[in-house]
Amino acid sequence: MGLPPTRSGADISREGERWLTLANAITSIRLPLAPLCAWAIVSDQPLLAASSFALAGLTDLVDGRVARHRGEVSRLGGVLDHTSDALFVASGLAALASQGIVPWALAPLVVLAFLQYALDSRVLAGQTLRTSQLGRFNGIGYFILLGTPLIRDALGLPWPGPGLVFVLGGLLVASTGVSMLDRGWAYWLSRRAPGSPDEGR
Repeated sequence: MGLPPTRSGADISREGERWLTLANAITSIRLPLAPLCAWAIVSDQPLLAASSFALAGLTDLVDGRVARHRGEVSRLGGVLDHTSDALFVASGLAALASQGIVPWALAPLVVLAFLQYALDSRVLAGQTLRTSQLGRFNGIGYFILLGTPLIRDALGLPWPGPGLVFVLGGLLVASTGVSMLDRGWAYWLSRRAPGSPDEGR
């Protein structure tokens, strides 16, 4: 296996410039919103919590469309998008867990799943993030679970009740575990496949 191709200073400069895009600026809004939403949850500020969640969700819907429309799609932008998502939902779910609303195990599992996702995709080696179908569904589920009690409380709705929200959180704990095991198994098989660096070990 040969050495990776050497990148010129111009290539590195262009890659750095990709961070300075409108799409990445929109994505970055979720980074300060993460602690704000978590603080609002533990401080019993339902309107602020729901508003920060809604804004975060809006940026998540818009940033990808802006990137594609403006030709700003990049590996770095993808990493920033997934990182900001993971930080936002993990901190929000941790805040809900501190109130007994969702299982305590969910937030750390979200972080571990993201780390496995990033390392398995070899982001640090310059490859793009590779999603799985179950992982994609879980990612959507984290946002829905986080937003459900926030919007419910902001609107003063009686449903869904705390018991149902906690059960849904437990289901996400289970599906996250299954996703991590499945991804780990797929990674192990890929390392044992013919032509892989670990073949025959």
